[in-house]
Amino acid sequence: MTEHAVRIARISDVPLDLAAHIAAVSGPTAGGIATFIGTVRDHDPGAHGEVTLLEYSSHPDAERILGEIAASCLAETDAECSIAVTHRIGKLAVGDLAVVVAVSSAHRAPAFEVCRSLIERIKTDLPIWKRQHEHDGTASWVGLDA
Repeated sequence: MTEHAVRIARISDVPLDLAAHIAAVSGPTAGGIATFIGTVRDHDPGAHGEVTLLEYSSHPDAERILGEIAASCLAETDAECSIAVTHRIGKLAVGDLAVVVAVSSAHRAPAFEVCRSLIERIKTDLPIWKRQHEHDGTASWVGLDA
């Protein structure tokens, strides 16, 4: 791999595979691969009790936008990097993978920087919404401004 490349940029309703993302960015020039895995946890500062399930939904253009976000993160670095990123939608149980990011580069620093930039941009710019279900049966949308 010797050029900037977005190898994977997907929205998926099936379980995510970290190994597939690592394989997508691996190659003879990849001296470092940084990964980020976002998992569903059993608590949230806004929850009144135990979180049992997250339900993610996305805008129809979310996959295209994810690809654009990934490409813009590549454009912000001078290093040659490759990206593989997928965000899951649907009902996810505690422990399920919600997002997987893998970024490779010849050296570790650019891989870490691009990985962090990408996940931060996903959190702010990707049109995906999260409905949080709690142990008592209540559910609420997280991160929506009224």
